[in-house]
Amino acid sequence: MPAPPARPRRLHRYRFRSVWLLGAPPTVVYAVLGRAESYPGWWPQVRAVAPLEDGGGTARFRSFLPYELAVVVRETVRDPGAGVLEIAMGGDLVGWARWTVVPGEGGTRAVFEQDVEVRKPALRRWALLGRPLFRINHALMMRAGRRGLAAWLARG
Repeated sequence: MPAPPARPRRLHRYRFRSVWLLGAPPTVVYAVLGRAESYPGWWPQVRAVAPLEDGGGTARFRSFLPYELAVVVRETVRDPGAGVLEIAMGGDLVGWARWTVVPGEGGTRAVFEQDVEVRKPALRRWALLGRPLFRINHALMMRAGRRGLAAWLARG
């Protein structure tokens, strides 16, 4: 029996997961993460967040590599009881991102998960060669975000 045909690899799709341990109560962390307009104040790579009239918003990101991503977001889940915040994204990234905020050792465990497809043409052209760099770029952005949020929370 012949082997089934190989599924094409999705070079433009990324799945990320980061865990942040923070020394503040989950309700406080959830409240901060729920205010996207405050992200540029504590997360250096989040360059701008602006609300839209329909309840969604726009955001611009730029990390270590010299490119910027622009997305339009729409909230899909806001469940304080479960500690979940989730958005759908369109624009340069299409997919979703989710925060899950739960009690953790010494405070809060915030889990960030993201499943997106890159639509920005320049990044799609570099998908094969750039993939490892794009992953490193994302890791650096997440590290800076965790540090920024920890400092923001420490200031009260």
